[in-house]
Amino acid sequence: MAISPRQTLAAGPPFDAAKLDRLMEEAGIDVLLATSKHNTQYLLGGYKFIFFAAMDAIGHSRYLPIVVYEKGSPDHSAYIGNRMEGGEHQNNPFWTPAVHTATWGTLDAAALAVEHLRKIGKAGARVGIEPSFLPADARDLFASRLDGARFVDATHTLERLRSIKTPQELEKLKVASELITDSMLATIAAAREGSTKGEIIERLRREETNRGLHFEYCLLTLGASHNRAASPQAWAKGEVLSIDSGGNYQGYIGDLCRMGVLGEPDAELEDLLAEVDSIQKAAFARIKAGATGSEMIASAEEILKSSPSAAFTDFFCHGMGLISHEAPFLLTNHPVAYEGVDADRPLEVGMIISVETTMLHPRRGFIKLEDTVAVTTDGYEMFGNRGRGWNPGGV
Repeated sequence: MAISPRQTLAAGPPFDAAKLDRLMEEAGIDVLLATSKHNTQYLLGGYKFIFFAAMDAIGHSRYLPIVVYEKGSPDHSAYIGNRMEGGEHQNNPFWTPAVHTATWGTLDAAALAVEHLRKIGKAGARVGIEPSFLPADARDLFASRLDGARFVDATHTLERLRSIKTPQELEKLKVASELITDSMLATIAAAREGSTKGEIIERLRREETNRGLHFEYCLLTLGASHNRAASPQAWAKGEVLSIDSGGNYQGYIGDLCRMGVLGEPDAELEDLLAEVDSIQKAAFARIKAGATGSEMIASAEEILKSSPSAAFTDFFCHGMGLISHEAPFLLTNHPVAYEGVDADRPLEVGMIISVETTMLHPRRGFIKLEDTVAVTTDGYEMFGNRGRGWNPGGV
């Protein structure tokens, strides 16, 4: 995975420090210990250590990067990383004033974090942590050595910090979406009668990798089946293909779904995809800064209710960026388990929304469109806005 340029110490934090200070104050957090790979990447200006990009485990423990940030005092920040990251720091210095590239596991990383908190006088402070991304042994060490500290869940704070994308982030998300679209259309065109799901998925992996993406997944259906897992199932004449893929460009997710058909689509298929598209467009029509997510959802659901295929069609939307589901959170437990806390809040310029409509047709199969849009002042910009109709296979 490519390493993005990082700001120097002189330039200060590569994120909106004033916004983070405000969010920490609202959450009752004095000092932050970020331990997830996506949030440490964000706080370090796009950096992710390539050695642990795919797997965290090493020896008897695991990689645990930690960014320490004190509210109102960026000069007290620290980065705690693996010993091999000393070379990374030498070639492209981290912005944090303190850098400890000295760890091999969770306990030595946690011990260095405790040492740094004591040094800056915050050992008994209100400490923000990421519970879902803090190993139990590291948390136990914090609890035993930070007498008087109160631990506060900082998940929401960090989600709010990342919710508005910078122009640089928007460009990366756009590139990711464009490259995934190109890869999916090339894969559909190359697939032939008899091509298996496994072969098609492997072709997509190569197409994305050759374009500079890190392949993450492909969910694929053929024919009448709704099963999106890899298998030896082969594509047959007249059947549809649904290809839904996530690819990563410099840490940012692209996630779209497009449709293919082996042969010419008949009138029924044209009508079914048009139904899906009409629901998507109803949602797009309500996207702009100042509008709420609930307005977008209501607009799409109104068209969905009048659809002839409403009984087996579903509408969904969610925020995305460094991870596939992040702020704004628009729907509750649908299907991913989180609260739709942002549904009635105004959308803001720079938010990214994935809009998807899925039809599980009992005879024709899995028919879906998923699109990525950026919220703008007077509307939206769609990323990867190609191939939204029936794309022919075997060409």
